[in-house]
Amino acid sequence: MREKLSIWALLACIWALNSSSVNGSTDQSDVTPLNTLFSSLHSPGKLSGWKQNGGDPCGESWKGITCSGSSVTEIKLSGLGLTGTLAYNMDSMKSLVELDMSTNSLGNGGQIPYNLPPNLKRLNLASNQFAQVIPYSITLMHALEYLDLSFNSLTGDLPQNFNQLSSLTTLHLQNNQFTGSINVLVSLPLEDLNVANNHFSGWIPNQLKKINNLQTDGNSWNNGPAPPPPPFTPPPSRKVDPGSNSGGEDGPSGGKKSSGIGGGGIAGIIISLLVVGAIVAFFLVKRRKQKSSIRGHHEQDQPFTPLASNEAKEMKLNRTSYATNTMSFPPAAPVNLKPPAIDRHKSFVEDELSNKPVAKKTKSAPIKATVYSVADLQVATDSFSLDNLVGEGSVGRVYKAQFNGGKVLAVKKINSSALPSNSSEDFIDLVSNISLLHHPNITELVGYCSEHGQHLLVYEFQKNGSLHDLLHLSDEDSKLLSWNTRVKIALGTARALEYLHEVCSPSFVHKNFKSANILLDMELNPHLSDSGLASLIPDAEYQALDHNMASGYGAPEVAMSGQYTLKSDIYSFGVVMLELLTGRKPFDSTRPWSEQSLVRWAAPQLHDIDALDKMVDPALQGLYPGKSLSRFADVVALCVQPEPEFRPPMSEVVQALVRLVQRANMSKRMLGREGNDSGKRIDDTKTQDYMY
Repeated sequence: MREKLSIWALLACIWALNSSSVNGSTDQSDVTPLNTLFSSLHSPGKLSGWKQNGGDPCGESWKGITCSGSSVTEIKLSGLGLTGTLAYNMDSMKSLVELDMSTNSLGNGGQIPYNLPPNLKRLNLASNQFAQVIPYSITLMHALEYLDLSFNSLTGDLPQNFNQLSSLTTLHLQNNQFTGSINVLVSLPLEDLNVANNHFSGWIPNQLKKINNLQTDGNSWNNGPAPPPPPFTPPPSRKVDPGSNSGGEDGPSGGKKSSGIGGGGIAGIIISLLVVGAIVAFFLVKRRKQKSSIRGHHEQDQPFTPLASNEAKEMKLNRTSYATNTMSFPPAAPVNLKPPAIDRHKSFVEDELSNKPVAKKTKSAPIKATVYSVADLQVATDSFSLDNLVGEGSVGRVYKAQFNGGKVLAVKKINSSALPSNSSEDFIDLVSNISLLHHPNITELVGYCSEHGQHLLVYEFQKNGSLHDLLHLSDEDSKLLSWNTRVKIALGTARALEYLHEVCSPSFVHKNFKSANILLDMELNPHLSDSGLASLIPDAEYQALDHNMASGYGAPEVAMSGQYTLKSDIYSFGVVMLELLTGRKPFDSTRPWSEQSLVRWAAPQLHDIDALDKMVDPALQGLYPGKSLSRFADVVALCVQPEPEFRPPMSEVVQALVRLVQRANMSKRMLGREGNDSGKRIDDTKTQDYMY
């Protein structure tokens, strides 16, 4: 009997373990944004169980995470003293119904990220440090029932599309800095509304006064009854019977009534048409002049805010998936790659010529960064000693800085020739814009110095140096970069460019995207540097044809025109992907002439599997999967196309690389289920450690 009981107990344990392992396998679409969120929240010790890469939130009981099956349904991290901000890619969490990040210190004066989970029923961001306007994406959450944004520093009018939140019953907006009226809330099924202590004005609509739980104190409401409708509102147009006499109707006396338009009316119409025509002609002439005088680079003094989600959707070009299993090289003008009617992937200046209103220059936003003195930085860099020099570019030199307490930072000393008129005001505008860039794959600005004619930027210091150095300066260092790591670097830098191109508004053109500006931390995660410094790099004066050929990163159109766009950044990204694939420099004068330009040598071979295997970096020692290599090459081929209009936007590049990783993870799971069958070939790899 005891033996039978032991056997039954053992079987029960095995069943429980198998059951938990199956139920604990979290969807990758939930794991990736949680990894990003962990990186974005600067309080890792307070999030027990969380991981920066991979993991199983549902199976490993991450703090504050609730799941249903393999999907994450709730994130509750209230009152933990968290800092940082929300993840930029949470819109992939389709099953999340509750997000509670209240009573922390999130935001740091920045905007609520626009790409929040779309199917939320409860969203609580109360008592944080978010500012600026409410993102448009919140108004698209038609399932939202509870919204609490109270005790932040949010500004602006309520979005007009708030009236589309047809399920909203609780809305707390108290203790912010909202302005305008609250008329947009009239049609909502609200049962609990708190708009106290803001800067709202106008009248409280009678429909809202019927709400039982209503708090409106601390605003600038108008007293007395609401005004009647405007007196000059035209009445609804009257439909005319097609068979009636257009000249008028018979009056009671049998005569004709006068038509509504007499001679004076006709004259008025003619005059109005002439005036309108003159106005239209004026603006057409003005636009032509504007178009001819605009330069082709991004104006960095423009303030920016994240795009509304509907604008982000407009960025998607109407293309089919290009990350396929085949190695067919894309044709010169594939049918599926035609640009949309509204191309959101133009440079900022191109977008100025569209019908979209262009933001005017406003006062710089408050800078959330430490102010250093020149003396402080001289001490930390040993008077900018050459021993502490870690890099040099067209903008300035970068020095390693050691501060009291062992803190190590990087100091970029801006060349005096790079700043227009060496103006401190221009520099502060530049710092203001850079300080608003927050992304886990972009080097964070820590501080700045503008003193005694010196202009310096202080950044995080990444101990593993640049991707360029690891790939090209030492064979031993390049061996650290496994295939998995190279795919991770490509995906991280793609996400950084996607943020600059498609989240920031106006978009940022990087202008100087290269492997030397991709810095690697201790876990070999990429951090893109020099973001936001494009205004310091002149176009035509700097980018001559010979320079483009010598660097290897410049797109063909940059070599011809000297002007950068979002598409030229994408070309440069493709060149970096080729560096990761081949281990070669973008331009190497020591090689035979036909192999000196990496793109010219590699592009014709990207469709040939046999040639592709020979192109792979020898440092990988054959440890890479064939299918992953093929898909990687497909993305490269699209990015380095000579015609800029056929290069994909960065959001599509990110999606292709994510799919590459997801397929690898799926293969890992399948191999795990099949067991360790030594007779099976693992997708052309020599070890399961190289699955991407």
